[in-house]
Amino acid sequence: MFEAVEELIGEHADLERLLADPAVHADQSRARTLNKRYAELTPVIAAYRAWKDNAGDIDAARELMAEDPEFAAEVKLLQARQEELTEELRRLLLPRDPNDDKDVILEIKAGEGGDESALFAGDLLRMYLRYAERAGWKTEVLDATGSDLGGYKDVQVAVKTRGAPEPGQGVWARLKYEGGVHRVQRVPATESAGRIHTSAAGVLVLPEAEEVDVQISPADLRVDVYRSSGPGGQSVNTTDSAVRITHLPTGIVVSCQNEKSQLQNKEQALRILRARLLAVAQEEADREASDARRSQIRTVDRSERVRTYNFPENRISDHRVGYKAYNLDQVLGGDLDAVIQACVDADAAAKLAEQS
Repeated sequence: MFEAVEELIGEHADLERLLADPAVHADQSRARTLNKRYAELTPVIAAYRAWKDNAGDIDAARELMAEDPEFAAEVKLLQARQEELTEELRRLLLPRDPNDDKDVILEIKAGEGGDESALFAGDLLRMYLRYAERAGWKTEVLDATGSDLGGYKDVQVAVKTRGAPEPGQGVWARLKYEGGVHRVQRVPATESAGRIHTSAAGVLVLPEAEEVDVQISPADLRVDVYRSSGPGGQSVNTTDSAVRITHLPTGIVVSCQNEKSQLQNKEQALRILRARLLAVAQEEADREASDARRSQIRTVDRSERVRTYNFPENRISDHRVGYKAYNLDQVLGGDLDAVIQACVDADAAAKLAEQS
């Protein structure tokens, strides 16, 4: 069933030999690449060895059972354990998302609902910041446009791990399921008659691209500078420090005005631009290989309503996987693990079903 693991065992042994060679570590980039692959393979090899050892124990227990029926109970326990080990190994052998170790740039944009939507965008921002704090991640607001009532028309945040993440445990591995339209149902602060309104905000999650991932030619950029403005157009800066970058080949436009320095705003805008260009390149590659995301939970379709936050019922619902819970207040406080894990499990189940 797991014939491919034999090849991985050989690769793992080769990596172990290479990493024991001091000469390899003279090239730090190569050493990092080898270490990363070694760390990816190690849990697979360990699970496979446990699976084989348990299979040997089952055979031994069956032989003993032929002489002593009391070993039947032992055989039953070992067989149950073998099923667990088989499932674990199948999950470890599922195709990996190459971006799972990456950090992300998270964008939240107010949608339908005017001021109420902007307030909800602010609620989502606080939810993700608190979730990141719980996870021990670092956050940095790259750019934000506030609304008159204290919400956000749009905001971009970089979310990063502290140090090197475990294989497949980067920020993208968890937050990639957040992309889409998030809908809220509640009585707005501006509603005097107490009626429940529905509004929405869009969330876009992009794996952050390194300069080596996306090469940008300065000739492909048009850079415009202008004065920053606050909510309602109020001037907050007397110099032309805000930056708007247009990537001419794709037409992608990125603006940043959060920093006081024009240079800082340009650097932040380039970070966002690189992430967007990486996402475009990956979507094009996925279209060429049409089955590449067959088992995904439609995270790319940004127009799809993915989740509803119902305040009167204190209910959170994820429409993609059928998840529902009545702890909305805790979720908005950053307790997102159960919601995200439901998406992770559904994604894995879909991939496992595809392999069956």
